[in-house]
Amino acid sequence: MTDTPASADLDAERFQTVRVDLGSRSYDIVIGRGLLQEAGVRIAAVKPGARLAVITDETVAKLHLDAFSKSLSEAGLDHVVLKVPAGEASKRFELFERLCDDVLAARLERGDAIVALGGGVVGDLAGFVAASVRRGMSFIQVPTTLLAQVDSSVGGKTGINSRHGKNLIGAFHQPDLVLADTAILDTLPLRDFRAGYAEVAKYGLLGDEPFFTWLEDNWKAVFAGGPERDEAVARSCQAKADVVAEDEHEAGRRALLNLGHTFGHSLESAVSYETERLVHGEGVSIGMMLAHEFSQRLDLIGQDTIDRVEAHLSAVGLPIRISDIPGQMPPADTLMDIIAQDKKVSRGSLTFILTRGIGRSFVEKGLDPATVRDFLTEKLTR
Repeated sequence: MTDTPASADLDAERFQTVRVDLGSRSYDIVIGRGLLQEAGVRIAAVKPGARLAVITDETVAKLHLDAFSKSLSEAGLDHVVLKVPAGEASKRFELFERLCDDVLAARLERGDAIVALGGGVVGDLAGFVAASVRRGMSFIQVPTTLLAQVDSSVGGKTGINSRHGKNLIGAFHQPDLVLADTAILDTLPLRDFRAGYAEVAKYGLLGDEPFFTWLEDNWKAVFAGGPERDEAVARSCQAKADVVAEDEHEAGRRALLNLGHTFGHSLESAVSYETERLVHGEGVSIGMMLAHEFSQRLDLIGQDTIDRVEAHLSAVGLPIRISDIPGQMPPADTLMDIIAQDKKVSRGSLTFILTRGIGRSFVEKGLDPATVRDFLTEKLTR
């Protein structure tokens, strides 16, 4: 991890900085405890004189908005606050339209900025607003969940859900800055922290076996909030930054970051995004397990790999089977209909992220739908 000139004078010893290298649109991800109280000065350094629209949800607002607003005010940053209900249901047209109108009513200009203070839902929604209002405004991410810090806040994917599936409407719109305060994660419910950890484990499984081994040895310290937590977030962000720099718009290698997501998104959609039954990271955990089991079905890996992945995900308390989802699940045909709308489908051909072993994921196109359907039918009865 290296510090950039813009961040070097802001107590670099306390924080790690990951650079997302996109030429003139490059930006920093700053990681460490206590960043929320310094957010104003850091945002002012990137967007001097800008007015801000802070988009947050009602849950995050109760916990962190006062400290964040104070930091902005102390840095001389004029801002308005726009709140949405917490939860996946906020990623819909009606709220997107309302937020766009609210930003315009606040008379923010193209040179001003949208700030997302929240988890992945807030980041995706606020980012799509930033990409759309005045044909594109600056965007700053202040992620408040582990999942958002290691995944959704980095890389520029923004969007909302459709009745046809998850994240099918949106835009690529990179942030100008990401501030990942790992102390905020102390306030996360255990279930939400576990869900975010699924994305951390994903980076080891898809391309970094030494990192996965490190997680097997250190996951308890990551949960406890010591320096291992900062290290896990930084290594995850670095892994994503490297992929995004190579393939910003998911034309090739970036699709690997969707390990577990094709299956996982179909499960989320199948339960109508009811978070009481399944949250995103839990869907990813089950999806990663399914991706490995499907890879075994295709004779790509052995049972030893399955056992290792299952042991780690189970140890941290994540669900690993479809039967772990409360309530009745729809049949395989329904899941296949959802998968057919996945963003990675190309000319009707199914694309999955499969693996030849831990850290050896790859993109497989043109899979036989009947093989996938038979596999899901079997897993739905386990």
